[in-house]
Amino acid sequence: MAYKISDLKTDYQSDWCPGCGDFGILNALMSALVDLQLDLNNVVIVSGIGCSGKTPHFINVAGIHTLHGRDIPFAAGIKLANPDLTVIVTGGDGNTYGIGAGHFLNVGRRNIDITCLVFNNGVYGLTKGQASPTLKLGTKTKSLPLPNINDAINPLVVAIACGYTFVARSYAYDVKHLKEMIKQAILHKGLSLVDILQPCPSYNDIHTKEYFEQIVNNSKRIYKLEETDYQGEVKDINNHEEIQQKMIQAIIKAQEWGDRIPIGVFYKINLATFEERIKSRYGKNLNPSKDKFNEGMKATTDISKLLAEIEVKKYIRG
Repeated sequence: MAYKISDLKTDYQSDWCPGCGDFGILNALMSALVDLQLDLNNVVIVSGIGCSGKTPHFINVAGIHTLHGRDIPFAAGIKLANPDLTVIVTGGDGNTYGIGAGHFLNVGRRNIDITCLVFNNGVYGLTKGQASPTLKLGTKTKSLPLPNINDAINPLVVAIACGYTFVARSYAYDVKHLKEMIKQAILHKGLSLVDILQPCPSYNDIHTKEYFEQIVNNSKRIYKLEETDYQGEVKDINNHEEIQQKMIQAIIKAQEWGDRIPIGVFYKINLATFEERIKSRYGKNLNPSKDKFNEGMKATTDISKLLAEIEVKKYIRG
């Protein structure tokens, strides 16, 4: 029997601020799961710290709320332990591009089949609006006493450069478009990023709904790549020139910001996943979650010396 969005909702009460873009992202994610009709017993949502970290609490699938910036390696471990699972990461821009930047970069080298959804609002919303890595130099939101002193990173450019094989952007208040981007990201075999422009009505008074949806030169600031002649998918993975051309095209397009902000799929290429590389090396599919140990099997590593070194000694006076 097909399930509906109501089947995905939990009893947890949201503590997100009224008007937060997280609500749109949550609805788009649940709508994507409904459209795909995935086996919910095989879906795992992993989050880090921040407002986005609550996302797994609101969806009736397996959810893991991890440490700040550590959701990507945690998700990678889950996928390698059981490749049959659909693994989705939900993290904020501070969590993913700030403290988790090292993991965000290095997972690109592996092309693990997981989907990363990043709630990008330019601020650390949970801790009262400090500038995140995506807030541009000189921008002063209402929570900053002085304009931002750091320049911003471009997460799409970084993702393309370090090996993500599906790179897209969407907008939290366009739930229909976001749902489609999430569906494509989940269906893509390989490492996917959907960077989601998400207004924070409490702390970012610059990048608001009005800003993103403003009409500039007779056109809405946000526009969809699929409504233009832009085409970001590599058709021939053996054609180095095509790959190079599509990457350069995507990097240039990803830097378009201001009067016009593109959303959609910037870059896509179908390459062997990390799981497929492992299969190629060992000649078989590996699924550690289904391996069975013999009764009485013991570890071969003696860690008694290590345990003795870290043992807390009790000293009794008298």
